[in-house]
Amino acid sequence: MAHWAPRFVANGVPLGDFEAVAASISSWDEWCGAWSERGAAHEALARDALAQGFALSAGEHFTRAAVCYHFGKFLFVHRPDEMRAAHEKALACRNAALPHLRPSGERVAIAFEGATLYGNLRRPAGAARPPVVVMCMGLDSAKEEMHAYETDFLARGMATLAFDGPGQGEAEYDLPIRGDYEAPVRAVCDWIGTRGDLDAQRIGLWGVSLGGYYAPRAAALEPRVRACVSLSGPYRWLQVFDAANELTREAFRARSRSATLAEAREKAAALTLEGEAARIACPLLVVAGARDGLIPPSHATRMAEEAPRGELLLVAGGNHVANNVWYRYRPQSADWMARRLGAGAG
Repeated sequence: MAHWAPRFVANGVPLGDFEAVAASISSWDEWCGAWSERGAAHEALARDALAQGFALSAGEHFTRAAVCYHFGKFLFVHRPDEMRAAHEKALACRNAALPHLRPSGERVAIAFEGATLYGNLRRPAGAARPPVVVMCMGLDSAKEEMHAYETDFLARGMATLAFDGPGQGEAEYDLPIRGDYEAPVRAVCDWIGTRGDLDAQRIGLWGVSLGGYYAPRAAALEPRVRACVSLSGPYRWLQVFDAANELTREAFRARSRSATLAEAREKAAALTLEGEAARIACPLLVVAGARDGLIPPSHATRMAEEAPRGELLLVAGGNHVANNVWYRYRPQSADWMARRLGAGAG
């Protein structure tokens, strides 16, 4: 609970809700149910607001509901049916929120290797063909958690496309985790090229936690990427896997479709920037918390040093993803991306 509190609150869970759920449970088995109850309370507020004609408030309530349901399922892989039920509620609530947000959002479907990747696209108000920031999820994050991050980019004139890749969110049931994340990013870039309301010549990548590996990996091998932000990403995932807590290792086992932790460890070895970081031609901003207990800052340092145009932002006092001091990097990294993509606001 101490590890997760800053993340939950920074990404939209009211502090009072976090404290109430923490006080109400005594075992991990109760986790998903408790968060689903909290999500249902916000969902009820959303539906009441809609009934009264308050669409903006409904969108806000649905977004909070989605985040609560998401955090109920995010690492709850030992009970897949219960996890999926909470996930379906998170999806339904975020989808219900999208048309009522300012700016509004659009659910999109992207073809990928015989399957479909789903994303949430939001465009800044008044922009005809804005640059777009493609947002790469981590091991336990999903696009339904991205609202707070999207806001900073949108306010600076950039569109956001948060999508679930292999092993993530909606795709985790059909596609296992894979190290060559340039493949799904390539499909996303192709799709952006079909949109007349997005500038396919100004694509940025942003990735959080394990997504902080996926984004620079894709940037190294997809030349259409103009700039990349890696937020608390691993340089070599195997080193993190061996030191991670049981919930994290079990989530990777499940989402990599591994029968055992030993098999999962073998697959973890494929997620490395060794030999790839030096191929990142675009500007790369590597952000890391100086007190990250999950992914040591040395991973960020190595990534930034090996990338030809790498920059390091080491956040003083920051935990994993520096959610405890988010104001030290979120607006700064959005400003950095806006400048590299030539965004018109900010």
